[in-house]
This record gives sequence, C-alpha cells and structure tokens, in this order.
Amino acid sequence: MSSVNKVVLAYSGGLDTSVIVKWLQETYDCEVVTFTADIGQGEEVEPARAKAEAMGIKEIYIDDLREEFVRDFVYPMFRANAIYEGEYLLGTSIARPLIAKRLIEIANETGADAISHGATGKGNDQVRFELGAYALKPGVQVIAPWREWDLSSRESLMAYCEKHDIPVDFANAKKKSPYSMDANLLHISYEGGNLEDPWWEAADEEMWRWSVAPEAAPDQPTYIELSYKRGDIVAIDGKAMSPAEVLTYLNKVGGENGIGRLDIVENRYVGMKSRGCYETPGGTIMLKAHRAIESLTLDREVAHLKDEMMPKYAEMVYNGYWWSPERKMLQTAIDESQEVVNGDVRLKLYKGGVHVVGRRSEDSLFDEKIATFEDDDGAYDQQDAEGFIKLNALRMRIAANKGRKLL
Repeated sequence: MSSVNKVVLAYSGGLDTSVIVKWLQETYDCEVVTFTADIGQGEEVEPARAKAEAMGIKEIYIDDLREEFVRDFVYPMFRANAIYEGEYLLGTSIARPLIAKRLIEIANETGADAISHGATGKGNDQVRFELGAYALKPGVQVIAPWREWDLSSRESLMAYCEKHDIPVDFANAKKKSPYSMDANLLHISYEGGNLEDPWWEAADEEMWRWSVAPEAAPDQPTYIELSYKRGDIVAIDGKAMSPAEVLTYLNKVGGENGIGRLDIVENRYVGMKSRGCYETPGGTIMLKAHRAIESLTLDREVAHLKDEMMPKYAEMVYNGYWWSPERKMLQTAIDESQEVVNGDVRLKLYKGGVHVVGRRSEDSLFDEKIATFEDDDGAYDQQDAEGFIKLNALRMRIAANKGRKLL
C-alpha cells in the first residue's frame, strides 16, 4: 500500500463518508482533510463541520460553490445544448468536474498527496472524479474506498460506526430511503429501490421532491421572459439575476408547473445500463429557450454544425472528460458562436410543457421582407429557385440517366 501523509476527502457528513474518514485514518495512518461543497443540493452543509470536528479533523473546508457551478459549468454546457442519449440533461455529470477541481486546489493548499471520494466501483462518478483529478494534478494519488474495503452493505457500514464510535444518527440511518439520491442546483436524481425494475412506473409522488405532477399543476399557464447575452440568461422578466439566481428561480417556477420530470434507462460509461429518474425543471426551461433564441440569431450552417457536435460534447461531459483538450476545443468553437446569441424569449409554462411563444433580438437573421407570403417588393426573386433546384438535382439526374434505379 502506497504511503500517504495527508488526503483530501470529498465529505458530505453522511454515513458513507463518515465511515471513510475513520477508514482512511486506520488503513493509511494519515491525516484527513474534509471538503464539503454547497452546489445547491438543498441541504444544510454546516452540520458537516461539527461531525468532522467530532472525528478529530483539523482542516475542514466548507465552500459555497453555487455561483461558480452555474456560471462556469452549467452555463457553458447549455450554450452547447448538451443532452445525453437524447434525454438526459447531465445534472450529475456536470457537477463532478467542479468537485474534482476543488479537491485538487485544496490538496495543493494543504500539501496533501492524495484525494479520496465515496463513489462506488459500479458507477460513472468514480471515473469523472478521477479523470478530472489526474488531468489537473497528474501525480496525485486517488483512494477509492469502495474499491478497496470489504464493507458491502448499509448494515456493515453501521456496524463499523458502532464499533469505532463514529457519530451517526442511527435512528435516521436505519430509516433507509428506497432511493439513492443526488442533488445540486441543476437537478435531483433517483436510483435504486423499485426503479431497478424498468417496468415499474415511478408514480410515487413521495419520491419526487422538486415538482408537482403535470396533471396536478395549475390550470392557468405561467408566462416568463428570459433575456440572453452571448448565450447566457442574464435576466428574467426584466430583472437582472446572477447565474445561480436564474437557475434557482427557474427550478421554482418550473417545478410549480410540473416541468422537468424524466424517467430513462441510460448507458453508463463503465458498460452497464442503469434506470434513473430525474427532476430538472430549470434546465428543461433553459434548453428550450436557448434553442429558441439560437433559431433566430445563428446562421443555418453554424446551427447545424453545433447540432452535429453536440452529441460528442454531451458524451464527453457524461463520461468525465470535462478537463480534456477535446472538450476545451469544442467549447471554444461553441462560445464563439454565442457572440450573436442575444435577445429575449417568451415562454408559456403549462402542465409539464414548455412552449415558446415569442422571440426577439437585435441580432436576428429573420428578415420579414424576404420571408413574407405577401408582396415582398422584389426582395426575393422566386425565379432564382429554378437554377438552385436543378443544380442540386444534377447528381441524381445523372445517376438516373445511367440507369441506376431507386424504385
């Protein structure tokens, strides 16, 4: 076993990471630094400080990363209109590179030679954390307890806590949630329990935390207006907001209107299929609105090229390659395209649906004189279309004349 003097642990204060603190101290005989991130998960993070102190931790980091998360990770991803396998808005995936970045920053600040996380050996998060860590600090040692220890169940973790006097609320710990949940300002996810049966309908309203069912949403629609600058939302209904404020508000109004629920089976990077449910109300609104303002402002070929690149970009984010040169290269191209993505989008939110009802921009490429069905006063010569069509049909006419049959 490699020698480790100090390790920075991504620490939530929950059962798993509380066990990991003691396990690292025992197994590696090392000093542990805890890092707890507030990325909008909706839970108090300060209690993690008291729990860490009770376990003898001297260096404790609790950081509010909400603005950085939305500004530097969520917003750039939504400029790309990224969506994985046609449905997933990458809520968990996009949070991991920020946590990996901060783990490495703290390791550098404290002189730690290792980092550690509580991701299991079955999921994507271990890959995301570690690819990011190695990209940012190639020589760092990564300790993944779930790939090393023999604690394989919740009961064994609780027994370990009792044996080592680890401060855990056993009454609450024994009330096992049927679902494994992960939340941040972009989304909340649910896995496990009955969801492991792909045929089981996720109709349990007690599971969903952020939204009402579409059929229970208000009978009257809600209208909102989003203002964009270089592809990012900067104001809602004329009120300037920070990135985190924007997403917080959109989550609220979206959830109230039954928007953003998703039930999918996805392909994990490690090879298995996984069924999960997600609530992403704000992100669902953002994607619809961003595509609307782009439809007005982007050149056709630029828009189509972006759409061709998007699945690859989304795959990079999902698989953990945020800190890769290829993602950076694509981001540069995407950000360049957003210089003209300015203006306003008006939306109608109604019973789970997001409907674009208006868009305007000083950078609009929509020309009413050319597009009109009425007299265009010579702005467009319809006779030009004949040559255009014949040139585009030339290869097919040649093939047909050579006897190539399509029927």
